[in-house]
Amino acid sequence: MIVCVAVVGHQNNPLYIQSFTEADDALKLHHIVHCSLDVVDERVNNPKKSGLTLNETFLGLLYPTENYKVYGYLTNTKVKFILVTTDLDVRDADVRNFFRRFHAAYVDAVSNPFHVPGKRITSRTFAERVSNIVKSFGLSSAG
Repeated sequence: MIVCVAVVGHQNNPLYIQSFTEADDALKLHHIVHCSLDVVDERVNNPKKSGLTLNETFLGLLYPTENYKVYGYLTNTKVKFILVTTDLDVRDADVRNFFRRFHAAYVDAVSNPFHVPGKRITSRTFAERVSNIVKSFGLSSAG
C-alpha cells in the first residue's frame, strides 16, 4: 500500500507531499521523504557506484526501513518523485508504471499557465489524479 508520494524541486524544495494513511504520521513520512533526498543526490552524483546510466530516470529502491520501502524517480529537469510504500514485495515494473503515470500527471499540472514554476502544486485536479493513480497501484499489485 502506498502511504506517501512527494514531488521535490531541483533545489530540494517540497512542491507536493501527500500521505494516504489514516494515522497521524504525516511528519514521520515528511522526514522519510527528506532523508531520501540524500540517497537521490548520492546516486545522481556517483552514477558509477549506483550502476545508473545517464538517461535512466528510475532510481529504484532508495532504501528500506523496517516499516517502509522508499523508491525514487528523477526527471530531466532534476525534479524528484518519491514513493513510500508499506508493501515489502513490490515489483519494479509496478513502481516504474506508477512513476510513468505520476510523471504524466505532474507534466499536466505544471503545464497549466496559472502555475508558477518552482512553487507548490496546489491543483485539485492534480491531487485527484494522484489519488486515482495511488488507488490503481494498490489494485494492480494485489492481483
